[in-house]
Amino acid sequence: MRYLTILALLATLFRNGLSIWCYRCVGSHPGCGLYDFDWRYYWSYQCPEPYDKCVKVIEQKGAEELMVTRDCLSNLEGHRRDIPADRYEGCRSAAEDPQLGHYIFPSIKEIDHRREHYNNVTFCFCDFDERCNSASGVMVSATVLLACLGLACFGFGA
Repeated sequence: MRYLTILALLATLFRNGLSIWCYRCVGSHPGCGLYDFDWRYYWSYQCPEPYDKCVKVIEQKGAEELMVTRDCLSNLEGHRRDIPADRYEGCRSAAEDPQLGHYIFPSIKEIDHRREHYNNVTFCFCDFDERCNSASGVMVSATVLLACLGLACFGFGA
């Protein structure tokens, strides 16, 4: 019974350890800009999918206006249709979507259904570096795993 409990605990730790930790913030919040990012304001969050990626979206209008969004890829996939198909490590421009906002003609230009406001959108993906936008959860889980094994072998002595 003791070994079954230890095995269930280790399986739970390893399953959660495969998720990556990412920062989650928007550039309109203080300390979340492109050049003035302050990690002390924003804690990292564990992504919901096991093999997720951290994403930094940089939206720019000319040389003046800049909006940065940091989040997990699985959180952005539900509402962003311009995510590039190539999602390997690195930065690339957004995909074109000719059908986005095709039948919508709002008279209010602030409601950007077509996503035409920003003329330069770049997606940066990362899942290998320690602190590009994330912290790897596998290393932390391996440490906890070894500590639990040590406790199980020496702490539960009968």
